[in-house]
Amino acid sequence: MDVQPKKLAVLIDADNSSVSSIALILEEVAKYGIASVKRVYGDWSNETLKNWRDILLPNAITPVQQFAYTVGKDATDMGMIIDAMDLLYSGALDGFCIISSDSDFTPLASRIRESGLVVYGFGRKKTPEAFRKACDKFIYVENLTEEEKSLIDIKLLDVTTEEKIEDKEPSKKTQNESASKKTPEKEQPPTVDRATLNLIYKAVKDNSDESGWANLSTVGQYISMVKPDFDARNYGRAKLSGLIKMLELFDTKIEGSQMYLKKQKKMS
Repeated sequence: MDVQPKKLAVLIDADNSSVSSIALILEEVAKYGIASVKRVYGDWSNETLKNWRDILLPNAITPVQQFAYTVGKDATDMGMIIDAMDLLYSGALDGFCIISSDSDFTPLASRIRESGLVVYGFGRKKTPEAFRKACDKFIYVENLTEEEKSLIDIKLLDVTTEEKIEDKEPSKKTQNESASKKTPEKEQPPTVDRATLNLIYKAVKDNSDESGWANLSTVGQYISMVKPDFDARNYGRAKLSGLIKMLELFDTKIEGSQMYLKKQKKMS
């Protein structure tokens, strides 16, 4: 029986989100489910939000007008929260994606989770810890933009390399020069803070069988529950499996389509 993808509501706080990263965020959302609802909240009479108008139609995002009736009060937050509760009570969704770097949405995320729905948060690294931890998973926007930049750099490098390829055989001088070049240094393992490293060790220990092997997927779920803003991309790796291999602290094996790992034994 096929598992149906989650139906998600994507709610965007235009006052505390970057318009340039919305397309990347929606691509990330697609990994977790279908964006059945896509709304962005702000005072559209304000010229500071004019750049948003160019992305609404191409991404099928519905703008919701929120006038700032009182100076110093964030009407956008209240509008998002009211709509979120209406959507929650409709019972038609499986989860929410809240795009904001504002801690004011912490109670909303907690309330949604109390109802048994999943909450994905998207914001900048400056987002207060309270909101990050209130989500089931929190994704840093910087990771998405850096990942996109890396892909662009790789494409440009491939094009440049192709343009430099010559049809003729390289001369002996060129061959000698190439041979004399130093071998590239081995890529250094990513730097992981001790708290996160201890969490990975604990996740493996608590989810391992009698032989010490733990399923990578289970380990990843455990880590995300304890630290919602954990992301292998924080440490320069696209996936948890890549981070585990680069740490060189665990033995790994593949059984079927599943990866397993266990702590390496210390050499005597």
